[in-house]
Amino acid sequence: MLAIWLSLALGPVSLPLFDTLRAALRLIGLPIAPDGLEQAELILGQIRLPRTLLGLAVGGVLALSGVAMQGLFRNPLADPGLVGVSSGAALGAAIAIVGGSVFGGLPESFGPYLLSVCAFLGGLGVTALVYRLGRRNGQTNVATMLLAGIALTALAGSAVGLFTYLADDATLRTLTFWNLGSLNGASYSRLWPLLLVSTGVALWLPRRAKALNALLLGESEAGHLGIDVEGLKRELVFCTALGVGAAVAAAGMIGFVGLVVPHLVRLLAGPDHRVLLPASVLAGASLLLFADLVARLALAPAELPIGIVTAFIGAPFFLYLLLRGRA
Repeated sequence: MLAIWLSLALGPVSLPLFDTLRAALRLIGLPIAPDGLEQAELILGQIRLPRTLLGLAVGGVLALSGVAMQGLFRNPLADPGLVGVSSGAALGAAIAIVGGSVFGGLPESFGPYLLSVCAFLGGLGVTALVYRLGRRNGQTNVATMLLAGIALTALAGSAVGLFTYLADDATLRTLTFWNLGSLNGASYSRLWPLLLVSTGVALWLPRRAKALNALLLGESEAGHLGIDVEGLKRELVFCTALGVGAAVAAAGMIGFVGLVVPHLVRLLAGPDHRVLLPASVLAGASLLLFADLVARLALAPAELPIGIVTAFIGAPFFLYLLLRGRA
């Protein structure tokens, strides 16, 4: 096992070390079959490791985006989908899947990349339009942006429904499973763009923790404390669009992580964003890995879409919050 993890960590350079450690294990009397060990290395390095890293990145960036949106709207029940990024990504993916089918199918060489790029651009495009609709006289009205996000989310949903109606059976199955979310088929080619985006978001948003704390007092109060409120709004919307767009492009639609995780961490650790942001990254990554474990084992050997599992976890928790607020 030590040889396997060293080989995974060091990559192709570790092959001589891997052979040396295997020889050492034989010398101390541990019979290791070469084929079995190489197969274990292949499974861990090419299947399990990228899937685990994908789950960590998706869960962490969705939770961070949830904190950003809840800070922007000053509402602990806000969700990243309020700015339309999730619905825009779904529309972009529907265009790629159904459009590719109409024109003879997506080429195998760049089909997955085209799907991810279209989903990412769709999320960014809808978010940019929501932000533009929320601007007036050089100011961003959060309430207007929220209403624009709801309207464009409904419009994008109807467009996705139209593409679903036009799709054939095979394309409909692909579109349906993509909308339910999954970490299945994770690969390093899908992983690296998400890792770059999620790392950038995870490094940038904690730098704005004090500004988010000031924003909790209100926009006017934050301005009096020297915070560039308009600049902060742009940063929060931009980071959310990048993070959620990249996550949806890599793993499909996965709901409730950005809603449940920040609120749960806030209940445990308080509203201070200096603690809330890093804690939400860890909690979001852990939640998605747990959901992926349940998705793989609940109906084994079949695999549940991970979006179903997160909905089963998030919806009861959301109802609990509503009932708790009424008590």
